[in-house]
Amino acid sequence: MKKYISFALTSIIALSACGQTPKPEKTEENEPVTATETNVPANAIKTGAEQTEKYLPLLKGKRVGMVVNPTSIIGKQTSVDSLLKRGIKIQKIFGPEHGFRGNASAGVKVSDDVDEKTGIKAVSLYGKHSTPTKEDLADIDIMVFDIQDVGVRFYTYINTLQHVMEACAENNKPLLILDRPNPNGYLIDGPILDPKFKSGIGIQPIPIAHGLTIGEYAQMLNGEGWLKNKLKCKITVIKNANYNHNMEYTLPVKPSPNLNTQQSILLYPSTCLFEGIYLNHGRGTQFPFTVIGAPYLKGIYKFSYTPTGIKGMAETPIFKDEECFGIDLRNYDTSILRKKGQINLGWVIELYKASPKKEDFFNSKLSNQTMPVEKLIGVGDFRQQIIDGKSEAEIRATWEPGLSSYKTMRKKYLLYN
Repeated sequence: MKKYISFALTSIIALSACGQTPKPEKTEENEPVTATETNVPANAIKTGAEQTEKYLPLLKGKRVGMVVNPTSIIGKQTSVDSLLKRGIKIQKIFGPEHGFRGNASAGVKVSDDVDEKTGIKAVSLYGKHSTPTKEDLADIDIMVFDIQDVGVRFYTYINTLQHVMEACAENNKPLLILDRPNPNGYLIDGPILDPKFKSGIGIQPIPIAHGLTIGEYAQMLNGEGWLKNKLKCKITVIKNANYNHNMEYTLPVKPSPNLNTQQSILLYPSTCLFEGIYLNHGRGTQFPFTVIGAPYLKGIYKFSYTPTGIKGMAETPIFKDEECFGIDLRNYDTSILRKKGQINLGWVIELYKASPKKEDFFNSKLSNQTMPVEKLIGVGDFRQQIIDGKSEAEIRATWEPGLSSYKTMRKKYLLYN
């Protein structure tokens, strides 16, 4: 089982192996992050946050609000700690789903608080309100958005970005976006969200995997007039250096409690669909999104596991403390997904065919841990397509011409090849 610390360490090793060694932190106020004496290649990927020399002048002397979580790092420190050492006045911290410190479970509301380490007020954007209020922004001169995304529509950080942009636009506050690579940047796939299924896990008409970084998505929100009342937010994007969408990028920090391995991040666009199906998809284990099963599949599949309550990850997973039988994707070759450039619908099709409880397969009322599959897939015909035995190719055909139109529109907002 891969715990967080092992994920972070192995990721750092992997980054080092491909020339992306994390940079050590300098504590001098104006000192930029620099490479170590291990001769990091000049063409190594550098996140926007690491390129402090490009944005410190924009923050000096300003009262700064920061939208951050545990992925907001410069070298081995949080960007909050790092910028404080450089003399930047951070007025408030704004935390998305899971909270600023990342210790709240998926879907659990987070309250406003004071960050114990820094003493800075921490405003929750996943509690009483999802959008910063006029009062929240009254004593702020500039907002900074620095959060790692994984390139998937139902991953809620892009919704947080939209709400922050709307608040900044309404209150005439500039927004500085410190861009980060998309680990699923190569992938542009899935049906375009039907507005009928708009929800907290899907707001805009984009496919499941959107193939954009946070900075590019912000440009799309502005450019397509998708902000409330067609507002335009004044944004500045600090681009990743030496990055393109086809690069493999291993995250140095887990992006959220249940995406705790690189394998889970790469499978997530496909396996998160099981949140709308009467199956456990690894919540309640140390390997969420990489195993799928249910007690009623005993005798059909040999592989088994038993989900339990895990604080900060999944306290009440579906089929808690019951042995689940199904498929193990922990060693699945994710290069297959990359080669095809598609999410995998085959696992949903296979498990439906294997299920002795087909009438309950899509019944989200059987567990408070599942939701209607339509909110995840984004369209209304997917459920019936699976029931009718449609092939993956037949299902994909119904995603057109929307998906192709999106790919064309996306090109207008690209910052990277």
